[in-house]
Amino acid sequence: MNTTETLEQMRELKLTGMLHSYQSQLELPIPQQLEGHELVAHLLQGEKLYRGDVRLSALLHAAKLRYQALPESIECTTSRNLTKGQWSTMLECNFVQQAENILITGSTGCGKSFIACALAYQACRLGIKTRYFNMNRLIEAVTMAKTEGTYLKFLNSLEKVPLIVLDDFGLQTINKNMKLAILQIMEDRYAKKSLIVTSQLPVAKWYEYLDEPTLADAIMDRMTAKSHRIELVGESRRKKKQAE
Repeated sequence: MNTTETLEQMRELKLTGMLHSYQSQLELPIPQQLEGHELVAHLLQGEKLYRGDVRLSALLHAAKLRYQALPESIECTTSRNLTKGQWSTMLECNFVQQAENILITGSTGCGKSFIACALAYQACRLGIKTRYFNMNRLIEAVTMAKTEGTYLKFLNSLEKVPLIVLDDFGLQTINKNMKLAILQIMEDRYAKKSLIVTSQLPVAKWYEYLDEPTLADAIMDRMTAKSHRIELVGESRRKKKQAE
């Protein structure tokens, strides 16, 4: 079998990564081309990397992250109240495997959403299905699902996602129906799946924000019982960038 036939078979079998790797090898001078076991290992590695990239792209597309934030771009400093050790531990994403939540609080512009998206991006790298909502979008999705009669289907779809990012919690008032929806989402996920929640409000203020003792007790119990907290401090990142 000649190289042209080999390339065509790779194309037919949809071994795209292997195909590209083999084409790259054929473009090298003959003395530099790999042979035998080394060539096979190189082609397999090329296919593995290609499939990993395809899967990551699909997971990121489904996640609908607000920012395509690379985990390695996060600034970790004591002045920000986020250490490199703390961040490295979170990037292992063991909190997802253990069905724990991450609660990120801080003032406007301090980078809460960016950090949440960076953690979600890392989860996608590790093959973990993720979904991002800010509160506005979640309210819209719940309202539309109820209007279209697909509310239970919507809840069931969320229950299957290992990691959900809920951004800007506490930014706007919500009615009782929305509080009940949040409670149901929390109930479905408690001790089974994970959440990353960001808020301008300190966690101590969330009970007051929910403003209904019975519902607040139930929501807070499920959201905070198994959780890690990041309390960011410092000036607005947006203002800093504008000044620079």
